[in-house]
Amino acid sequence: MCVKMGGVKMQDFLFPGPRDTFPKGAEPDRVRVGLERWAALATEAPDTDRAAFVEAFARAPQGRALLEAVFGGSPYLSASVLKEPDFLARLAARGPDDVFEHLLAEARDCGETRDGAVLMRCLRRLKRQAALTIALADLAGRWEVDQVTTALSRLAEDCLHHAIAHLLRARHERGEIVLPHPEHPERGCGFFVLAMGKLGGRELNYSSDIDLIVLYEADKITYRGRRSLSECMVALTRDLVRVMEERTGDGYVFRTDLRLRPDPGSTAVALSTEAAESYYETLGQNWERAAMIKARPVAGDQEAGLAFLRHLRPFVWRKFLDFNAIQDIHSMKRQIHAAKGGAVIGVAGHNIKLGRGGIREIEFFAQTQQLIWGGRNPDLRTPATCQALRDLCQARLIEPSVVEELTRAYRALRTLEHRLQMIDDEQTQTLPHDPEKLRRLAVFLGLADVEALSAHVLAQLTLVESHYAALFEHAPTLSGDEGNLVFTGGEDDPNTLTTLRALGFANPEAVSTTVRGWHHGRVRATRSVRARELLTELIPDLLRALAETAQPDTAVMRFDEFLRKLPSGMQIFALFEHNRNLLDLVAEVLGDAPRLSEQLARNPSLLDTVLAPHDGVPGPALLGERLDRTLADALIFEDTLNIVRRWANDTRFLIGLKTLQGELDAEQAGYALADVADTALSRLLPRVEAEFAQTHGTLPGGALAVLALGKLGSREMTATSDLDLILIYDTPPEVEASTGERSLAVSAYYTRLTQRFVNALTALTGEGALYEVDMRLRPSGNKGPLATSLEAFRRYQAEAAWTWEHQALTRARVVAGSPALRRAIEGVITETLTRTRDPQTLARDVADMRARMDRDKPPASVWDVKLAPGGLIDVDFIAQYLQLRHAPDHPQVLAAETVEALGRLARAGLLDADTATFLQRVHRRNLAIQAALRHSIAHPPQDADLTPGLKAKLARATGVERIEDLAADLRSDSTQVRVLFDEIVGRAARMSAPSVATDEEPT
Repeated sequence: MCVKMGGVKMQDFLFPGPRDTFPKGAEPDRVRVGLERWAALATEAPDTDRAAFVEAFARAPQGRALLEAVFGGSPYLSASVLKEPDFLARLAARGPDDVFEHLLAEARDCGETRDGAVLMRCLRRLKRQAALTIALADLAGRWEVDQVTTALSRLAEDCLHHAIAHLLRARHERGEIVLPHPEHPERGCGFFVLAMGKLGGRELNYSSDIDLIVLYEADKITYRGRRSLSECMVALTRDLVRVMEERTGDGYVFRTDLRLRPDPGSTAVALSTEAAESYYETLGQNWERAAMIKARPVAGDQEAGLAFLRHLRPFVWRKFLDFNAIQDIHSMKRQIHAAKGGAVIGVAGHNIKLGRGGIREIEFFAQTQQLIWGGRNPDLRTPATCQALRDLCQARLIEPSVVEELTRAYRALRTLEHRLQMIDDEQTQTLPHDPEKLRRLAVFLGLADVEALSAHVLAQLTLVESHYAALFEHAPTLSGDEGNLVFTGGEDDPNTLTTLRALGFANPEAVSTTVRGWHHGRVRATRSVRARELLTELIPDLLRALAETAQPDTAVMRFDEFLRKLPSGMQIFALFEHNRNLLDLVAEVLGDAPRLSEQLARNPSLLDTVLAPHDGVPGPALLGERLDRTLADALIFEDTLNIVRRWANDTRFLIGLKTLQGELDAEQAGYALADVADTALSRLLPRVEAEFAQTHGTLPGGALAVLALGKLGSREMTATSDLDLILIYDTPPEVEASTGERSLAVSAYYTRLTQRFVNALTALTGEGALYEVDMRLRPSGNKGPLATSLEAFRRYQAEAAWTWEHQALTRARVVAGSPALRRAIEGVITETLTRTRDPQTLARDVADMRARMDRDKPPASVWDVKLAPGGLIDVDFIAQYLQLRHAPDHPQVLAAETVEALGRLARAGLLDADTATFLQRVHRRNLAIQAALRHSIAHPPQDADLTPGLKAKLARATGVERIEDLAADLRSDSTQVRVLFDEIVGRAARMSAPSVATDEEPT
């Protein structure tokens, strides 16, 4: 439409308002190009009226000012003005108020069309022209921010009305649904749309998504299609979204967001009212209550929408709030701090919506108090932010000065937000980092420069932040400098992902999804309102604690497994709330101790072990008494297996906790774990024998004993140690077979009995496995029988054993069996170890075995303290070599524990005292490193694999402040130990002839 200019004076139609000037053009080059393109419109005009308007508008002072402001400030508005000069003429002649109302009226025909393409073009033209009207009215100062947001909201509502009317009518005419009033499709149709957020509060911003919840009342809809009603409603909703946001040559209408619906990660885009009501009544969260303050039916069946909201009133507006509910409401605020530009108040890069002092804080200032007081005072339930502030003041809950200041700040920040979004029709609330972009924004806002913009923005942000902080000044913070920790809504919050990544999580998306699942009640432990309220308060501390572990992401997944095993979360969350040390400990278990965490996930009641008062880990005698008392309840053999497993697992769990807490060092933990194994083996063996005898009888005078070697023998066990065992039996020579109905020969009897005993240790039951067992150290290794007779054991050690097998024997202990057989085995061991040997041959064998291990089993890294040159193996071999060499003359040097053996050698004058002290210190330190690593990870790490949590754990276990110092000490000490090994063993070995390589080696 071209408006004839006639005799109308230019100043009569140019947006008279409170400001007499438009913003200046922020970019002169863009202004020049824009004016040239505007002038070209006159030559391209289809008639003289348009050409006259184009020329006259550019000459008029206010027309020129408007064009310069648009061309110099907003590429988006520039394109709109150049595309529709005729509409600008209409707007200039009639003013924005009249034009906007006529646009809405003209668009009513959109919903009447049967042609979808026509509907799409109609709505997009409406949006484009209405958006230009609103923007120019804003820039001219003709409309204040409240009128701008109201107009944008009305525009969105009308577009939704027209789209839904068209889509409903199309389905009715296809016979898919039956509308009660086809001439008015929305009336009584049962399908409705709730506006949420800014649209719900009639506060839509210039380039905003519209937040919607789409619902339908199944009983009101007559469905006659071939699919289900729910599928029809979902398809209708998807069509609505397509109509609104699909980009065509005419642009788009509104971006549409459906993620505020109940549990959006697992529900359809359209829900029945019954399903939605059930969700809110059982799983609804406080943030959803806050969101529902702004809920408003805007399209579809308005009557059904209002009825739904009436049904939800008890959920949103509680008449009585207990302390914990109020704390949860406060917790929502304390979780919301933007990671980018939000931790502190600033200008460049600051998010004026989510950052400190921003729009969200004003909204939350009102909403939290509405939630607390609105249940008892219906006058406080308005969805509009500024009106809510006035209502709170009327109820004497806030001071008039607070209302005035926050309202002024809200309007100033919303105006800034609109300018920011007008530039490129972009949904953003983040101020530019670039100084030049900040300058252009300042000019577009009507300010002189960046300094004026900074002063303006900082004044608003500081004012808002001061009022906001005062509202929650007595509530402990849930957030710090890290940034956002927000898990509300159906999608990941980008700033929260940034925070999680900064905390140390490698996959923040997975962590966020998991935590949001807890908030949505997807695990049984968080399905009660009370549990979720407690969890909300705990989340920041919980995530920080998990992030400080060796494996943060794994720790979150293990905590999720732990929660899934709980019948209810209230008790454990309350425990964590009142005992943050317990929370830290559980986090450490989950992130640093896989085996302990598996036990905890399988059996959450193990936390009772942590909370129960105790003086420490009991000694062997008390361990035996406690296990014996428990075993008295066993009725059948399977009971015995489960009782021993449960007892051992619980006790090892306690030892692991005390090790993590630093109450036990690696050496003490090794002894304690060995005591548990000794007790379990000594109680299981006679019970397995008795069970076996029921089928195969007994061997009169026969006995079986368990010989422990390796880590169990030396009492240096870790959380992952298996059991190196040899089973040795003895029978009178006249006994040839067992007495049972299914009699077995002696060798077969003890072989089968050994298999049964090993199976009792390794079999999986409801309580898990007890131990893994390695029997390769028995005579002849895997080629030899499972059980060895005492005589065969004596003969093998005297005639056939390799030197490395005698090295292993230095760490042997009899841990179960009859006293007589124990003494006999110990006698064979002493006899073997005190046998006179050729020193050079002994040294050569030990050195060759170490060289072979260097060649065949190279260390994974410097942290592989077992295999690394100068590590545990070198110190073990030094002690074993010296014991085997000097035991014939000094039997007192024999000891199963390496540290003890080194001390005995020094006291006997066979090892320099300073050298012994050094080797003991290094050995203890390396055992501590090994124990810490085996608690946390399966294999020794590379330096690059050391997470902050694992570094801290290693430093704590070894008593150093910096992991770099520990690594340097490790390398230095390893070099010195290898030098000592060469001096003590290698020098003697080089004096002898080469040895014959063995096929086997110690583990």
